[in-house]
Amino acid sequence: MPFTLATWNINSVRLRADLVADLCRAEAPDILCLQECKSPVDKIPFETFEALGYTHSIARGQKGYNGVAILSKLPMEDAGHFDFAGLDQARHVAGRLDDGTLIHNFYVPAGGDVPDRERNVKFGQKLDFVEEMRTHFGGSRPERSILVGDLNIAPREDDVWSHKQLLKVVSHTPVETEALTAAQEAGGWVDVTRKDIPEGQLYSWWSYRSPNWDAADKGRRLDHIWASPDIAGSAGGSRILRHVRGWEKPSDHAPVFATFDL
Repeated sequence: MPFTLATWNINSVRLRADLVADLCRAEAPDILCLQECKSPVDKIPFETFEALGYTHSIARGQKGYNGVAILSKLPMEDAGHFDFAGLDQARHVAGRLDDGTLIHNFYVPAGGDVPDRERNVKFGQKLDFVEEMRTHFGGSRPERSILVGDLNIAPREDDVWSHKQLLKVVSHTPVETEALTAAQEAGGWVDVTRKDIPEGQLYSWWSYRSPNWDAADKGRRLDHIWASPDIAGSAGGSRILRHVRGWEKPSDHAPVFATFDL
């Protein structure tokens, strides 16, 4: 049965619950994975989403920071979570559909502003997190699995507005892009978005710091949808909803979509 999946860093699910509802009404993804929910699980407004048909939900949360949630119209069971890098933060949750498809929802640490683990603890934590993703999925290669989320790394030269100018900027430094590529290759993951849209500049994030984000267009593709090789061929219809970044009081991320016909 085909289903549409979306991933979106919402930057506070309580503050932007109306925007989540608007997206659900306008685009009706069957599964919506949210990151940076910034809320304890018991404070997430699930009733708002249940009223729109998202009667299944799985989440991990904490007050004011991080947090991941999966909202689904399809029956889904909680498949647990991993605490990569031992941070004790709500950065991963997994759900399993009735047909056995496993969906991983990740929020990789942003890594701070200085790309040096000796001077910036957060950058080291980010690299450790991605390295543990590599070893985990490399040790037990995924099958019938989808990995989505804000991975906070734009790996390709055309995933950023200026490869040359961002080589020393966190999210596109060589050490990060090489680490993410290694994690992807270790699990055999297929980048679904780039499978469908192989060429050209492609972004899912535009900074709040830009006074005119749309005209400046200094974006980065930080949000990803990957699939295990056995089901990657069933994926298609990838798109990034750039216009959502222009909604009133938006997240700085745009939702990323793909459809799977399993």
